[in-house]
Amino acid sequence: MLQVYICVGSSCHLKGSYHIIKTFQDLIKKNRLEGKVELKASFCLGRCTKGVSVKVGDEFIEDITVSNVEQKFKECIMGRL
Repeated sequence: MLQVYICVGSSCHLKGSYHIIKTFQDLIKKNRLEGKVELKASFCLGRCTKGVSVKVGDEFIEDITVSNVEQKFKECIMGRL
């Protein structure tokens, strides 16, 4: 199972992490990935200046924003399955 951590710390919260979580949840359901992707909230992942911090497996994904979240999901989640 692919584990995806999304930061909900102060900086990422202000940059839209809850919108990103909701969008990821919707895309996981839409693409029927419930048994393949595990979505988790996390506190600071240490990359506060790079957009919302997201960790997929052992790799950090940078520059995820409210405006590019669907594209990043396709690249970084769908591309690994």
